[in-house]
Formats: sequence, structure tokens, C-alpha cells
Amino acid sequence: ELSGPQIAEVRARAKACAEQEGVSKEQAIALRAGVFTDSDPKIKCFANCFLEKSGFLVNGQVQPDVVLAKLGPIAGEQTVKDVQAKCDSIKGADNCETGYEIYKCYYNNRAQI
Repeated sequence: ELSGPQIAEVRARAKACAEQEGVSKEQAIALRAGVFTDSDPKIKCFANCFLEKSGFLVNGQVQPDVVLAKLGPIAGEQTVKDVQAKCDSIKGADNCETGYEIYKCYYNNRAQI
């Protein structure tokens, strides 16, 4: 479970990325709710931006140690490693698509996280 300051940090990151990528608040909320039907390419860049600002992605490369350090205490280390094994090697046509597909994979495996 995230603490109050952690939730505020996540919201601030999402807001900054929405502004940077030109995504509406509704689009950002839909993505967080697991709605992956929006074909707007800005959504993919928003997901990538969010993962980059979280430290999970750098230039389209997953930072497994950062992911484990941030999600391990919340979800359990082995659980996070299992999801990493499924998701971390995903590559899209560009960084935006890679970030989006990784975000989607983590979201779809959230039952474990």
C-alpha cells in the first residue's frame, strides 16, 4: 500500500507527464484504470514518460533494480521478479510504444503486484 506522500508523488508525476505529452486528465485516468483502447499515440508517450519519471525506464530500457527497490517492499520481491520476467524484455517500435507495452504488461499482471 502506498503512503500519502507516495500517492502525492505519483499524482505529480502523472500530471507533469500529461502536460508534457498533451494528454487530457480523462485519458490519464483511463490508462491508470487499465483502459487500453485509446489509440492516441500521445497516450503511449504519456505511459513512457510516467515510467521514466518513476525511474523504471531509461531510454527504453527497464531498470530492474529500481523496479525491484520500489515495488518489492509493496508487493514482495519474488512476486515482482516474476512479473519482471514476463514484462521487462518487451520492446516496441520506439520508446513511447515500449513504455506503453511495459506499462500494460505490469498492469495486466497487477494481481501479482
